[in-house]
Amino acid sequence: MNTKKGNPLGNVEGMLRGLGDLVEKLGELAEKGEQMKRSGVFDINTEDGKKAKAVYGFSMKMGLNGDQEPHIEPFGNVHRDEKTGETTVQEVSEPLIDVIEESDHVLVLAEMPGVGDEDIKLDLNGDILVLHAEKGSKKYHKEILLPRSFEPDAMERCCRNGILEVKLKV
Repeated sequence: MNTKKGNPLGNVEGMLRGLGDLVEKLGELAEKGEQMKRSGVFDINTEDGKKAKAVYGFSMKMGLNGDQEPHIEPFGNVHRDEKTGETTVQEVSEPLIDVIEESDHVLVLAEMPGVGDEDIKLDLNGDILVLHAEKGSKKYHKEILLPRSFEPDAMERCCRNGILEVKLKV
């Protein structure tokens, strides 16, 4: 079968094979992590003997900007130090983020359960949107790379039921 680049059938087969491999690896992970629940939340013991909640997940997007390679974006409070390889659970979580480009604006969606509009601080510096939210034990932080630079007065926001919508007008 012809799987040269540009052949739609070859691209679909490769994509399905990649998804099959991903599903297999996720199945292996689920078998090993008996504590992990469907929500991706599990209890751990910290080095100082305290209990903590660990949240980890990822969002996989395909076909962004004509690119057929999957883009995987992690979220949660489980982080791996690139230098040491050590995995830690942090107090602050990264929210699940979507950046959607429309003809007249860019829409940023952030899922942050447990916080309201009054708990959220946004800083816009050119093409970087810094999001910080805190309410009680719920703490979120994320630096989001935008597709272009924006002026701060081009930003509108609202938060309902833990979903933040930031609209940046072009």
